Amino acid sequence: MSTAPQLVVHRDKELMAQAAAARLITRIVDAQASRGSASVVLTGGRNGNGLLAALAAAPARDAIDWSRLDLWWGDERFLPEGDPERNVTQAREALLDAVPLDPERVHAMPASDGPHGSDVDTAAAAYAEELAAAADPSHHTPVPSFDVLMLGVGPDTHVASLFPELPAVRETERTVVGVHGAPKPPPTRITLTLPAIRAAREVWLLAAGEDKAEAAEIALSGAGEIQSPAAGAYGRTRTLWLLDKAAASQLPRQLYPQASA
Repeated sequence: MSTAPQLVVHRDKELMAQAAAARLITRIVDAQASRGSASVVLTGGRNGNGLLAALAAAPARDAIDWSRLDLWWGDERFLPEGDPERNVTQAREALLDAVPLDPERVHAMPASDGPHGSDVDTAAAAYAEELAAAADPSHHTPVPSFDVLMLGVGPDTHVASLFPELPAVRETERTVVGVHGAPKPPPTRITLTLPAIRAAREVWLLAAGEDKAEAAEIALSGAGEIQSPAAGAYGRTRTLWLLDKAAASQLPRQLYPQASA
């Protein structure tokens, strides 16, 4: 069942990143207090990495017990380990290398020079198995109940590596798939599917900049998920759109929240 999206609009992308980082710290601390650990899905791109950099700079980051945090990824570029274009490489530079994480709980997606070689479909299936192994059997879902799953929104409304009209966004059974021929380089990728995304307690969609304004307007105005993957990304208890004023500039006034920072 989808949750109606909530919108928070910030003055600019820097304030958006700082506020989102503070919000994420609170969610992680609350989850650890109530369940002992927390599970978060990271996103790449300029907004995802901006959030991680803001989190690295936040004094409150020390409130998190980093050893009791599981990190996953929504998608990954199928490139060699350590490639600067890989989301996990960028995340390590922005935050992960600066905090005391348990390496066993940092679940990077396979690289193209990993144990599965250049077979992206086998690599995707292996990540699906890793997710299934971490799932709570009592929840009857093939992935963990992520506390927060973050997604950047592309100018074409893609989220993770789910692009409009392509096979991955139509997937209804598998939780992770290989992507061939993505319209954005590199063409070969691994991505969570919409069923995996919707298992999250909270889904946060990040959009900043004028180049995201049309995408936000389309996704929030009733578009279908095949044509607008961002429209199909929602959480079980909360769906939160975090925008700056530029990205929110084309939204209908009835969607625009009145009390935004």
